[in-house]
Amino acid sequence: MAKAQQTVLEINLNALTHNFEYLKSKLNSETKFLAVVKAFAYGSDSVEIAKHLQKLNIDYFAVAYAHEGVALRDAGIIAPILVLHPQVVNFKTIIERCLEPSLYSARILNEFIKVTEAEKQKEYPVHIKFNTGLNRLGFWQSDVDYIVSKLKNTQSVKAKSLFSHLAASEDKNEREFTLNQIKDFKSIATNFESQTDYKPWLHLSNTSGVINYPEAHLDMVRCGIGLYGFGNSAEQDSNLRPIAQLKSIISQIHHIEKGETVGYNRAYTSKGFEKTATIPIGHADGISRQFGQEKGFVFINNQKAPIIGNVCMDMIMVNVTNIDCNEGDEVIIFDGKHKASELAASAKTISYEILTAISQRVKRYIIY
Repeated sequence: MAKAQQTVLEINLNALTHNFEYLKSKLNSETKFLAVVKAFAYGSDSVEIAKHLQKLNIDYFAVAYAHEGVALRDAGIIAPILVLHPQVVNFKTIIERCLEPSLYSARILNEFIKVTEAEKQKEYPVHIKFNTGLNRLGFWQSDVDYIVSKLKNTQSVKAKSLFSHLAASEDKNEREFTLNQIKDFKSIATNFESQTDYKPWLHLSNTSGVINYPEAHLDMVRCGIGLYGFGNSAEQDSNLRPIAQLKSIISQIHHIEKGETVGYNRAYTSKGFEKTATIPIGHADGISRQFGQEKGFVFINNQKAPIIGNVCMDMIMVNVTNIDCNEGDEVIIFDGKHKASELAASAKTISYEILTAISQRVKRYIIY
């Protein structure tokens, strides 16, 4: 791989293939696989990720919002796309672009039926979201009768699936809670199916559900973070390969005396004769200010260099006093060896936030 000559995010599609095949190996052959590609495919490149997965015969995609689905359609993605958090204003666009909405409340259900009827749709595929403990979006278990009655009174929509979301499937201490979620969801499905003449698909498992709860794989699973190389535990991370590598270079090296300060607000004071390196990446690129003050770090020539002072909009400064390096040398913010999850832990956050924060102004390179 070529050394970075500017700040770049490299996206390795071979690693994506590995992660997809590993997660798919956990499933029965009948279980469908939905890839979550919201938020620019977790900060990478949703179009390139979706195109690659479509070549691997992925069954479904999911995005958060309608415009994300439209971008995929514009790029030639023909696989079904579930919109997880649709808004009423986008319903006509959803229909025009053959996207499939999650209906999660009485307001959203009634408004979508109204629009599909006006657009003279017949059995438009929708996905009914139930809340089984995450308490974020979804109907309650007691709403089944109401939902069925609404669906029976229209020809415009049909429930293609019922689904819910596990709240803590990665946490072994929450196993009882998760098992209760699975039980409640299966009860919802049984009630729903008893009142209809067809059986919608059922899906509940996220990446950690795929790994930890095979009894919850059902008809389809939804994988996000696992596809991008993280399994929510060190044990599972070892089976996955991070697809993204964030790299930069050293723009300038300074030698400073004891007592000199670095950066805005003079937030760092040299403890002696020190050497610092300035790197062209900052909070406008996704390196939050929370990584300043020696909490975050980068790697230069395989050695850890702490971020000193405050993170600037376009730059960070790091302490390289004990590192043999030169201007123009490559800098690793995270890659397959120095993982984003480790950087995240330094600021008490998670890999999801690190990945999705990478700005769109950072140039993406696709590696095959």
